[in-house]
Amino acid sequence: MSGKKPYDPFESIHKVSLLWEKQINDFIYLWTNNKDFVKMSKTGTEINSRYLEAFKKNQEALASVLNLPTKNDIANVATLTVQAEEKIEALEEQIWELQDSLKSQNKEIESVVEISKEIIKLTKQLKTELIKTKKEQLDTKELHAELQEMKFELLKLTSIKEEVDSLKGLIEKKDQDTKRELAGSGTSK
Repeated sequence: MSGKKPYDPFESIHKVSLLWEKQINDFIYLWTNNKDFVKMSKTGTEINSRYLEAFKKNQEALASVLNLPTKNDIANVATLTVQAEEKIEALEEQIWELQDSLKSQNKEIESVVEISKEIIKLTKQLKTELIKTKKEQLDTKELHAELQEMKFELLKLTSIKEEVDSLKGLIEKKDQDTKRELAGSGTSK
């Protein structure tokens, strides 16, 4: 192999393009470095801007007649859309907060319901205890009434016993008197 480089067509094209670029840049520099050209381009730019302004006004007038949206309309719609999305996000956050508060309130309500169930259960137990106590009280009243009757009967029996004892005492006294009389009458004869 020899020390020569093989022929590269891209390298030669690259060299030619660099040469052309330099020549075109020099030509443009010379052309634009002229005061007359600058004045002429300024005038052309002003005319072009007036033309664009008139074109814009005509386009907006035509769009309003044909009921077509303009660039400004679309920009307004885009800003309104962004604002609506921000408001929707704020509403979503509020809804999430409400859901969280509802969940906590539901938990509180469930605990209150559980406590209420316990209270109802205790109330039922107290009611059954009250019914039992009332029955026992009635039974106690009946027993008390029976005891009163028995006491009254005992008092009657006691008074009857006293009467019987007094009658017995009288009978014994009469017996003794009759025995004395009999004994006295048997001795007096």
